[in-house]
Amino acid sequence: MATNRPFGDKRRIGAVKGRTQFQTPSGLWAKRNTSTGKIMDVKQDGLPFKGVRREK
Repeated sequence: MATNRPFGDKRRIGAVKGRTQFQTPSGLWAKRNTSTGKIMDVKQDGLPFKGVRREK
């Protein structure tokens, strides 16, 4: 997974591995595990996840 040091600066060093994100028909962003294909999380504010690769 990605590291977030130094703490408190709200930056990510490197990408989140093994995850992709896509936009649902309702406009929300969902995060998917690439190895199992299961949906892990759905963001309710309408903004994409930070540091997660987007599906095409």
